[in-house]
Amino acid sequence: MIGTGGGGTAAAIRAAELGYRVAIIEAGTIGGTCVNIGCIPSKAIIRAAKAYHTAGHHPFAGLRTRAEGVDWPQLISQKDHLVAELRQQKYIDILQSYDTITLIQGHGRFNSRGEVVIDQNRVLRGDRVIIATGAQPKILPIDGIDQVRVLNSTTLMALERQPESLLVIGGRAIALELGQAMARLGTRVTILQRSSRLLPEHDPEISRGIQEALENEGIEVVTGAVPEKICEIDGQKEVTARVNGSSRKFHAEGVLMAVGRVPNTDNLGLEEIGVTTDANGFILVDAFLRTNRSGVFAVGDVTRLPKLVYVAAAAGTLAAENALTQAQRQLDLNVLPEVIFTDPQIATVGMTEQQAREAGHSVKVAHLPLEHVPRALTEQDRRGFIRLIADADHNTLLGAHILAAEAGEIIQTAALAMEFGRRHGYTVDELRSMLFPYLTQVEGIKLAAQTFDKDVAKLSCCAG
Repeated sequence: MIGTGGGGTAAAIRAAELGYRVAIIEAGTIGGTCVNIGCIPSKAIIRAAKAYHTAGHHPFAGLRTRAEGVDWPQLISQKDHLVAELRQQKYIDILQSYDTITLIQGHGRFNSRGEVVIDQNRVLRGDRVIIATGAQPKILPIDGIDQVRVLNSTTLMALERQPESLLVIGGRAIALELGQAMARLGTRVTILQRSSRLLPEHDPEISRGIQEALENEGIEVVTGAVPEKICEIDGQKEVTARVNGSSRKFHAEGVLMAVGRVPNTDNLGLEEIGVTTDANGFILVDAFLRTNRSGVFAVGDVTRLPKLVYVAAAAGTLAAENALTQAQRQLDLNVLPEVIFTDPQIATVGMTEQQAREAGHSVKVAHLPLEHVPRALTEQDRRGFIRLIADADHNTLLGAHILAAEAGEIIQTAALAMEFGRRHGYTVDELRSMLFPYLTQVEGIKLAAQTFDKDVAKLSCCAG
């Protein structure tokens, strides 16, 4: 295995469980993106920002609380401590607990014979190789970018001092999550999004809803903004962007580039063994995680698979089984829940209404504003909605799109309903007939399912 992130580590563990000797190679920090510079540190800062924001902006009458200041170095130190703890417990200690797994620190590169050479002096030969080298933040090649230090998601969370103002270039998950977190901690934030709306792949109502939520917190959102030039003047970054046909200049102390990721395939020797990549350098694999080179597999962010650590880990496990046994298992992404950790959170699974219609389904839609969910009322937070997409002919769930506080804790119920619908014909009627605990946010799934043929405004608070 080349890479110790979620995909590589899962592959190594599964191979060891199957009785094989395993070498896992890491050129950088053990643990890959998620634990070191992605999921764990970003969510720690996002939660801290929510606590601080709530202290100064809670919705409850009669309670007086204050947000009295941010000690940025202490916040970053706590985040770093958590990262180090989880890296040790969940990666280093686990890999060392297997006698048949050898962890090798160094840069691995293929030679023309298909061997993996470590730091140009050690040669490894294995029957199978799994590439799991991940990806890194993409930097747009705009005019002046070579002369200006811009931030990415990694370097932002390692700053010694919190910036007073921040331009965020991008309008998808990382841009919105970190942009909102920084704004809640007191940084003045402007988001520049190239597309005509935030999150263009999502349901349009999700885009409108999250933009409204961000703007209500004082974040400036500019859509249709194409960055063309960047420079630095008197310690301030200046970004010139084409906004709906006109040129505008934006200024801030820092610029966060959050426009996607590029694969870590440089100096890997893929050309030596003829492994095929796409135009952006991502390794192409088939449904069994095989590359076009016999015996070489690839998983995780270095491929075109969804950039989610749980997808990488699942793919790593399957790749090890397919490489070492006759399993020939395919990675099933038909039901793939995803979460964006803004506040309110965005959680989705399955098709949007447009996608369902384009796929030929006879579609029915249920849309439930959060004002009809009792838990949202008691929390004094009615922002958002639950939107369900169903096949009208078969009465099965095709998709769920949620904008709500803790939407990520709700979405798996919809995902299970979709999976059982796909496998066993589980219907929307069966979903709404289930008992859901009262005064939970997930009860909104039941209420949304009832909305297909009832006016929930005319139901009692816990009506079946």
